[in-house]
Amino acid sequence: MRVTHYTDYSLRVLIYLGLRPDERSTIREISEAYGISRNHLMKVVQRLAASGYVRSVRGVGGGLNLSSAADEIRIGEVVRVMEPDLGLVECFRSDNQCVITPACRLKGMLGEALAQFLATLNRYTLADLLSNEKSEQLEVLLGLRDGESRDEEHGSRELGRTG
Repeated sequence: MRVTHYTDYSLRVLIYLGLRPDERSTIREISEAYGISRNHLMKVVQRLAASGYVRSVRGVGGGLNLSSAADEIRIGEVVRVMEPDLGLVECFRSDNQCVITPACRLKGMLGEALAQFLATLNRYTLADLLSNEKSEQLEVLLGLRDGESRDEEHGSRELGRTG
């Protein structure tokens, strides 16, 4: 299974906002923290807002924050809503033209795997991503807390260090 950059960025935006529950954040701040294009994030945030995950306030003092508590945001549901195409193979799609569909068992097997994938993700909430010993490290890496800068940490990761 693989999710698109769009879904990946959606989860990253939620993580960022979840780390700052009492503050509004801007697309610019999130973009700079992750090194992601503002244009990409604008599209992601619009969909997150339309889907009810993010509240967007315009104007002076405006910004973004979570619409719900982090423990109410299920990761599997976010993936299901944000992922544009969960049709893993052609026979999942409405424009299916595969000639072996009537006799093929692959659709059932992949459908079961997809259901388990989403069910597993749905056992977790955004709060689960934020409430462990790594949350402080997340804040440092995103520049939300004093410590080693994102660039320094990112550079060490590229040299083979993982977190």
